[in-house]
Amino acid sequence: MHAWTDADAAVVALTRELVAIPSESGSSNAVICEHLQALLQHGGFETEWLQYLDDAGQRKVSLVARKGSGHGGAGFFSHIDTVPGQPAEWEPWNPVVKDGRIYGRASCDMKGPLAATIVAAMRARPLAKPVVIVITADEEVGFGGAKQVAADSQLLKGNWPDMGIIAEPTRLIPVRAHKGACQITVTARGVAAHTSMDSGISATMLLAPLLAEITEYARQFKQDRRFMDADFQPPTNGFNIIINDGGCPANVTAAKTVVQFNFRTMPAVATAVVQDHICARAKAHGFEVETGGWDAVDTPRSAPVIRLGEQLTGLDAATVPYGTDALVFQAHVPLLILGPGDIAQAHTIGEWVEIEQLQRAVPIYEKFISAVCA
Repeated sequence: MHAWTDADAAVVALTRELVAIPSESGSSNAVICEHLQALLQHGGFETEWLQYLDDAGQRKVSLVARKGSGHGGAGFFSHIDTVPGQPAEWEPWNPVVKDGRIYGRASCDMKGPLAATIVAAMRARPLAKPVVIVITADEEVGFGGAKQVAADSQLLKGNWPDMGIIAEPTRLIPVRAHKGACQITVTARGVAAHTSMDSGISATMLLAPLLAEITEYARQFKQDRRFMDADFQPPTNGFNIIINDGGCPANVTAAKTVVQFNFRTMPAVATAVVQDHICARAKAHGFEVETGGWDAVDTPRSAPVIRLGEQLTGLDAATVPYGTDALVFQAHVPLLILGPGDIAQAHTIGEWVEIEQLQRAVPIYEKFISAVCA
């Protein structure tokens, strides 16, 4: 087991240890969670194991761990799933240390940041309130782990932390807000037939007029300030369209085609205006419509957790365009996004995190624990 007295060495060792255990979103993460559970239990944490089967039948695990007694306290939230490692392009699970960096898949997003929170929590002296570590599955593919933790955790039920940090990489700049997400799923149904017979009805072709309308409507998103929020860079909503005909071959008319309209929500933009327009047009064409999504995270600058983050780092709180598990957990605990590493490295071939960032993060997290739990 680790020697936590040397924080600088411990955070490097633990980051490498976690990077070496694959935990891609497309596979089960049970092995790495077994490893983390044993580590946390050995460090005096009470742990809770939550699991579910994803749509592909893969077992997905999230962990909730608490050390200390009492109510509230300080919380750290990280995800353990990663984007694909792409082993044909490099060695994603070989955590190489070189030139002041740790290379490997999720070294930056976000096993390095998770390691820093664990080291800080392991080193925390007994205080009046507990330290909580939450490790989730499937953040990269829909927040499934966070949703299960929020709904089912018995350790957290009625006893959420007073304040929390989402440890996603921010270069240790405190972040108070990030964009949310809206998804509109439209389903068209046709009639499957061999194209040589000319008797089928292509569901994809039925969608074509709607796609043309919404593509034209979407031009406004980069031109009309009503659809922008100047607090973010970029200030636009990242509108995207995904089409799925179920892999229909070229010689068959598609019996069913599903299109997803996705955009990022922002506090200063009326999400309902965009959502209602797209839904109304889809229904006018006779299509089935489903909606889903998450409100943007927008913690006020005056919130105690944001003021504490600014105090600990000496930096003003910023905003970021990407999303985190805060979309789920913000309903339960005041949150700050603050972690080592640069999001520009996330998901890349050759992903890395600066060791100096990891080592700076540990004392910041320790001070956060002391301030919240004293």
